[in-house]
Amino acid sequence: MDEALLTVEGLACARGGLSVLEGVSFSLAAGSALVLRGPNGSGKTTLLRTLAGLQPGLAGRIAGAGEAVAYAGHSDGLKSTLSVTENLQFWAGVFGAGSIAPALEAFQLEALADRAAQSLSAGQKRRLGLARLLVTGRPLWLLDEPTVSLDVSAVRMFAAAVERHLETGGAAVIATHIDLGFAADVLDVGAFRARAPRGGAFDEALA
Repeated sequence: MDEALLTVEGLACARGGLSVLEGVSFSLAAGSALVLRGPNGSGKTTLLRTLAGLQPGLAGRIAGAGEAVAYAGHSDGLKSTLSVTENLQFWAGVFGAGSIAPALEAFQLEALADRAAQSLSAGQKRRLGLARLLVTGRPLWLLDEPTVSLDVSAVRMFAAAVERHLETGGAAVIATHIDLGFAADVLDVGAFRARAPRGGAFDEALA
């Protein structure tokens, strides 16, 4: 699969009004994954939010994102009083998707289908939040530390879901510190750290 789902050229990103990354360039083909590496505060979340269109870039070009994107950030994005089923049905309705059964099965949520989201454990909430990806129908997944709160078994569920997504022509950009067990290119965001302005204000602001 050679079709590029995402092309980034010379992208510069900011956080809190200060430039964090500059010159970020890569291309992501259908069927492939890119893992973002770097220490906390290095700009992984800022890059993902910029790719998702949640904040503007300072410079550069992003092609192929927009309506193709499904973004999963630190928040699980759940309605606490709705059940597992109702949460997935809500998102399926937003995205015009069909059955939620594959999402329930992929993250082993069938036994929790009627339980309110507010009564779930942190790991169960994370699984439900990630299950939303499967009802979006979006080909490009942008994922920020998706395995937080997941146990080893749930990490395997997530990795299997990503692999199936890639096999069907999707793509994913994932900020994570762990090995998910499938082939992926790696981008070290530290290589694109913006140059500090004179006076050291940049480093002081990020300390």
